[in-house]
Amino acid sequence: MASVPIVPDSYNHVLAEFECLDPLLSALRLDSSRLKCTCISVSKRWLALGSSGGGLNLIQKDGWKQRLFLTHKEGAISRVACCVHDEDYVAVATSQGLVVVWELNQERRGKPERIYVSSEHKGRKVTALCWDTAALRVFVGDHVGKVSAIKINTSKQGKAAATFVMFPVQIITTVDSRVVQLDYLDGRLLISSLTRTYLCDTEREKFWKIGNKERDGEFGACFFPVGKNSGTQQPLIYCARPGSRMWEVNFGGEVQSTHQFKQLLSSPPLPVVTLRQDPHYTGSSGSPQSLSFAKLLYLTEHCVMTWTERGIYVFLPQSVQVLLWSEVKDIQDVAVYKSELFCLHTNGRVVHLSLLLVDRCVERLIRRGFWTLAARVSCLFQNSIISCRARKNLPLDKLEHLKSQLDASTQQDLITQLEELISKLEPLDSACSSRRSSISSHESFSVLDSGIYRVISRRGSQSDEDSCSLHSQTFSEDERLKEFPAHQEDEQVELDNVSHASVTVEADRNETFLPFSIPLSFRSPSPLVSLQAVKESVSSFVRKTTEKIGTLHISPDTRGRQEAKDDEQLQELTVNLVASPQEEKELEPQSCQLPEEDHLRDLKAATADAIAKLQDPLVLLEPQCMRRVLQEWLVYLEEKFGSKEHSASSLKKSETVCAEEQRAVLEGNLQLDPTDGDSVDKEQSSILEDCTEKENTDETCVSKTMSENSTGLEGPLDHGFQVSPPCVIEPDVQKDLVELTTLCFELCVFSCGNGEAEESSDGSLPLAASWTLACRFMQSYFFLLDLKRLKQCIITMYATSPSVWETYIAGLKELTCHSPVASAMENEDMLKILKQLHELGPWDDSPLLLVHAQRLYEKFGETALRPLIKFHPSILPSDIKQLCRNDPAHFLAYLDSLVKSKPEDKRSSLLRSLLQPESVRLDWLCLAVSHDAPQRANTVDAEGNPRPRSHLFTWGYSQLILLLIKLPADFVTKEKMADICKSHGFWPGYLFLCLELDRRIEAFTITAHLDDLSLLNGEDGCIPETVEEWKFLLHLAQNHSAAFHHHGPQNGNAVSNGSLSCPDCITVENVALLLAKAIGPNRALPLLQECGLTLELSERFTGVCEILKIAETRQRALIQSMLERCDRFLWSQQA
Repeated sequence: MASVPIVPDSYNHVLAEFECLDPLLSALRLDSSRLKCTCISVSKRWLALGSSGGGLNLIQKDGWKQRLFLTHKEGAISRVACCVHDEDYVAVATSQGLVVVWELNQERRGKPERIYVSSEHKGRKVTALCWDTAALRVFVGDHVGKVSAIKINTSKQGKAAATFVMFPVQIITTVDSRVVQLDYLDGRLLISSLTRTYLCDTEREKFWKIGNKERDGEFGACFFPVGKNSGTQQPLIYCARPGSRMWEVNFGGEVQSTHQFKQLLSSPPLPVVTLRQDPHYTGSSGSPQSLSFAKLLYLTEHCVMTWTERGIYVFLPQSVQVLLWSEVKDIQDVAVYKSELFCLHTNGRVVHLSLLLVDRCVERLIRRGFWTLAARVSCLFQNSIISCRARKNLPLDKLEHLKSQLDASTQQDLITQLEELISKLEPLDSACSSRRSSISSHESFSVLDSGIYRVISRRGSQSDEDSCSLHSQTFSEDERLKEFPAHQEDEQVELDNVSHASVTVEADRNETFLPFSIPLSFRSPSPLVSLQAVKESVSSFVRKTTEKIGTLHISPDTRGRQEAKDDEQLQELTVNLVASPQEEKELEPQSCQLPEEDHLRDLKAATADAIAKLQDPLVLLEPQCMRRVLQEWLVYLEEKFGSKEHSASSLKKSETVCAEEQRAVLEGNLQLDPTDGDSVDKEQSSILEDCTEKENTDETCVSKTMSENSTGLEGPLDHGFQVSPPCVIEPDVQKDLVELTTLCFELCVFSCGNGEAEESSDGSLPLAASWTLACRFMQSYFFLLDLKRLKQCIITMYATSPSVWETYIAGLKELTCHSPVASAMENEDMLKILKQLHELGPWDDSPLLLVHAQRLYEKFGETALRPLIKFHPSILPSDIKQLCRNDPAHFLAYLDSLVKSKPEDKRSSLLRSLLQPESVRLDWLCLAVSHDAPQRANTVDAEGNPRPRSHLFTWGYSQLILLLIKLPADFVTKEKMADICKSHGFWPGYLFLCLELDRRIEAFTITAHLDDLSLLNGEDGCIPETVEEWKFLLHLAQNHSAAFHHHGPQNGNAVSNGSLSCPDCITVENVALLLAKAIGPNRALPLLQECGLTLELSERFTGVCEILKIAETRQRALIQSMLERCDRFLWSQQA
């Protein structure tokens, strides 16, 4: 068993997510691209979520029920703050700078009402909101440094407070830069700006600057209240400083000391306990972190928390310690209440975390029935569990009960680790060791040398010294069930003895659902249900054990037939796979077969030998050597899993494998991280490129190779997929097998050299043979392939072979044929299926989502593609292009919708991230200019020149085309994009690329043909910069004017030359006027005379030039007058 890093005993706290709020956000419709959560606040009763649509959702934390929805027509909600000492008041800041204060009237059961709207910060961005801790007063800070206070007078204060108030808004101060954070405590306001922190006594109106050294950037500050038993000790203040430092300041504003956390943050991050994935701890220290703490928040007693783009950090500043730090990406804002953290992510998701002791975390997981996760956390933090305090909160019987809930057949490693933990808590010679037992649903037996059958049961823990009967064993288990306490959901209330009535009431209170008919998946079953389930499992065990003992006296032949019958019954009773990433992480491999002798010994030795050879740099850097090593290893793989794959016995054997084992083994393939493998992965990209180049050299002989190999290679493709291993494989062995099998596919090593396919001298295969062998290889070893890497390899190397992709999709379909999504495809409509897929998320990059998208596309067509943009980046455009490769127009519609779903300022970055590899840019550009586009005859004439005004035609994907063109690219790519735009007649893009490539003369020529003066003097126009360019443009206007305005069809509003109603046409006079405006009429006239164009100018040109001369003269006179006045003023000040 591989050693797992254990968290040191110095860490006894953890961040845990017990409840997933995604269903809540989905019910509130805050998970769409159009509407998302923008700000967050929390109090004892409320969770406040502001939205981009101007709505404020107030959700009651008890049961997560939406109670109130407040609308604002003043713009999106930018900030929200709940009044902590009076939860009937909420302050909201909008994007227009208005601050609205609401009175909820919950005590009087009335409607919420606006009691004040402040426009003091209108037109500015409100960056901070903070409530007074005693009075009804709100402090507001904005991006220019202005801080104000809003005094609230309500009917709750009585008639004395109803007096006339002239100025309810008080300007506190204006600091030197943007307000980063506000905090208030005991009459003092803390203001943190970009440069320093200020302390304000709001009662005596006094201000202090904290410290002498300024800073530059977002740094927060917060008050640090003292405990109730601290006597006369005053609160402290902590101010963030650059380089992971904090100032400790007294209540008078004097800096006491500087705390440095840079070196302490070199420790590895602690995992966040969540149901989404198993906790992992590396144990290796990293480099010191020099961070900027944008905000500081007081969290429970003695703790201060902050966050960065990398993670969450919790400090004990008084003792200069790091309580913990955990990696949580993309946090936008955090709201805290006591030990609860509500994290708002940049994508609008809200995550509810709790900071608590490890033993409390394990206890809550056990209460909710998350046995596997509780066991993993216990083993990971066993140093903390062993401590004295933890043993009081997590007694030995709870750990024993936890162990009894684990599956002995699939979680043996975890059970062993838990037993080691229990042995450290309880010595083997103690009186309690004989009571160590477990309740399990599996039992087995072994045959001793004497021929006696020994029944091994993990339920009653019958040892050699303890030989109790089945009835006494049942009685002891029933007694233990009665002794097992039921706890309330709130961890702050602990009861030693709980009656059944109290349990029932508490269960009813906790089993609440959202009022949107969407049950939350994180709700645990009631305690009575859990106890009853355990009791039934004990009774079931007694019955099964009695039956098993009865079968021990049957003859071996009869027993064999009976076991075969039991296997068939188990096969019928297997649970279908739920193709959800969350359930993939929760499922554990289960084996329904009896232990066999290690018949994979040769394969294990060959695998270890192959991995050792591949780690040699001389082999790793030479693809041919790697292929030879893999071919030698493939002999052993085919011997165990491939030689009998077509025989009837192999098929019969594969049918008797448990469905749970099949799905769980493939789960390991899906979750296998390619970076955890050998150093082989570091060279994958170069090797794949090498293989791709070799395949491309054989494209000329595709048809010939297909005809030669069709008869010999099509036969094996008739058999089905091997989606599950024919025998139990250890996880470590399976990991190595998956790595080598996937590497074989990536290097096109499909045969061990037995003559099935002829290879060339360099080891490469003809294309048709390679395609066919790749399909057969996938069918034979689908259970040993990393499906993520497999998909990427197919897209990269087999882009011209639809059969390989179809085989991959067929394997995924067979893998998920029993999933609820596949079943819903038959009867449900598309919206219900999409909703079901969303509820089963998050999908990350699971290939299972891809096969569901394939089913949707096959059933609903193009209409199913546009909703799939919600699943980006789990589904990438490259995946969609493969799905609809027969109809590229559908792919374009998806890509255009995906880009337009983002704000305009983020579309370029999104599109750039999708261009992997860079070569797909040209493919996408060709598709975009050839679909939903004007006819080429309408944009290009017979000579290849643009038709007049043809750039005004509507292109269906013009925005996408311009985004592709304007992204940074190398010179060669820009030239290719320019040729594509010119050949299809997309002239706006061609003009832009001409300017990028410094083809200014070509740009002027195209502009003259298009006959649109706005292309020269518009916002993105190309104005001539030199005299030579002006002369060239004037000659173009002279040569093409007659042809443009007197012959051929016209697009737009083109009229004849010289007309006063065509100021936007390319004529000599219009270009001359543009020249006069650019360089002045006095310099323009000699240039026109030099070109011999003065005779073509009308009186309009002369009049415009005279006006320009007068305007220029007056402008010079005005400038001279202003300079003289400034000069006189300066002399008068000097005197």
